[in-house]
Amino acid sequence: MRSLGCVTARAAVCLLLYFVLIAGTTHAQSVPRTPWGDPDLQGTWTNTTTTPLERPEALAGREKLTEVERAEFDAEAIRNADRPPPAGSTGAYNTFWMERGVRTNQTAMILDPADGRLPEITAKERKRIADLSVVRESPSYPTTWQDVNIYERCITRGMPGTMMPGFYNHNYMILQIPGYVVLYAEMIHDTRVIPLDGRDHVDPSIRQWIGDSRGHWDGDTLVVETTNLTGKVFERRRSNTVYATGEHLRLIERFTRTAEDTIDYQFTVVDPTTFVEPWTAQTPMVALNAPLFEYACHEGNYAISNMLRGARMKESAQN
Repeated sequence: MRSLGCVTARAAVCLLLYFVLIAGTTHAQSVPRTPWGDPDLQGTWTNTTTTPLERPEALAGREKLTEVERAEFDAEAIRNADRPPPAGSTGAYNTFWMERGVRTNQTAMILDPADGRLPEITAKERKRIADLSVVRESPSYPTTWQDVNIYERCITRGMPGTMMPGFYNHNYMILQIPGYVVLYAEMIHDTRVIPLDGRDHVDPSIRQWIGDSRGHWDGDTLVVETTNLTGKVFERRRSNTVYATGEHLRLIERFTRTAEDTIDYQFTVVDPTTFVEPWTAQTPMVALNAPLFEYACHEGNYAISNMLRGARMKESAQN
C-alpha cells in the first residue's frame, strides 16, 4: 500500500552505532554549531527501534536490560515477524520489508512515570475509546471512509506519533536557517516549520494536523512546544502506528546533540483530558547518512475502497 523509504539494514546499522557512540561520549564534548552560532542539528536521522513505549510487566522495576537480554529481544522480534500469519489473516510485511531497527538497553521509551507505564486515562477518554470500539467492532464496519483512522487514510500520524518509532520510514531531515528549524518526516512527508523568534502561537481557533510549533534554545537543547492540534486525530495504538490525544494536547520536545552522530530526543505529553498526569518518553535519533525517500501513500492506497466494498458485499450476503 505504501512505498518503502529504505532497507532494514540501514536503520539497524545506525542504531548499533548509537550503542557504540553513547558508551564513550559525553555531552561535555563540543557541540557542532551553525555559522550563526546555534547548535547544529542538521542532517538525516532515524529513531527506529524495537524498544516498546511501555515497560513490559515482566520487567517491572527495571530501567535497563543486560546486553544478553537486549540481543535476545532483537532475535525474538525477528522470529515473530517471520512467522506465517494465523489462519484467516492476510498477515503483514516480513522482516525483508520492515525497518524496525534494534532494541536499546532501555526497558521502555517512557522515562516518567518511573514505572515506565502510561498514566491512567480519564473517564472522558475511557468513554471515547468505548465509543470507537463500538464503531470498529460493528459487523458493518466500515460504514464510511470516516470510520477509518487518519493514518490508514494517508493523512498523518498526529502528534507525538509523527516523531515516534515503529516499523518503517521513521526517518527525518532537519534543516536550519537563522530563526527557524525545519523538521521533515519521511513517513507521510509531514513537515514542521518551527520559528525560534519568540512569537506567540496562532489563534486557538486555528487547528492543524500536527499542530503549531514554537521553539527556543535552552543552552544547547532545542525545546519545542506544540499546541493547536486538531481533534480529528486522537487514536492511540500500542504499536505507535498512530499516537495522538487530540485537540487538548500540549507537547514539549527536547532535542540535544550528544555526539556527532546522535541526538537525544525526549518528549512530554500534557493532556489533562486524556491522561491524569503528564508523561515523558525518550528515544535516540541516530545519523542516517542517507537520503529520505518519497512516501507514496495515497497513490497505492487501495485499502479504503476495498474495505468499504468488502463490508457492503458482506452486508448484501447477510441480507
